[in-house]
Amino acid sequence: MNIYGIVGWKNAGKTGLMERLVSEMTARGLSVSTVKHAHHSFDVDHAGKDSYRHRAAGAREVLLASRNRFALMHELSEEDEPTLEELLSKLTPVDLVLVEGYKRDAHAKIEAHRSETGNPLIAGETVRAFAADCALEVDRPVFDLNATGEIADFILADLGMRVG
Repeated sequence: MNIYGIVGWKNAGKTGLMERLVSEMTARGLSVSTVKHAHHSFDVDHAGKDSYRHRAAGAREVLLASRNRFALMHELSEEDEPTLEELLSKLTPVDLVLVEGYKRDAHAKIEAHRSETGNPLIAGETVRAFAADCALEVDRPVFDLNATGEIADFILADLGMRVG
């Protein structure tokens, strides 16, 4: 599978860019999946719901399914957090997986940046370009944060993917 990341500090515009890129890539006929890293504990389940009650009772995995979708929740307990590679192996093959976060992993990335946050750039070796709301003096391409089509073109070219 082709993998490309979007990284940046909090409030840099990562999620909005991811959302626009998924829409853009799927409109071009690509199958796309996403992986998002969360730095905090999260729950897709709610107290009182049956699936929550199953987990609270000690189920290691709970698979919640309907005719429209399914979600598999796996309690890690004392296990280490899975690596990106381990998580990717659980996905059904698609044309492109967009990854939000995992800034230290080896896949190619675009860094989202908003000047109002005042944060420095991450700009690691694997950051191939920037999507920003301001001019940046860097040695890599810089795209307007909202130039979704141009960013998608860059990603596809960087991956050597031809569409259409």
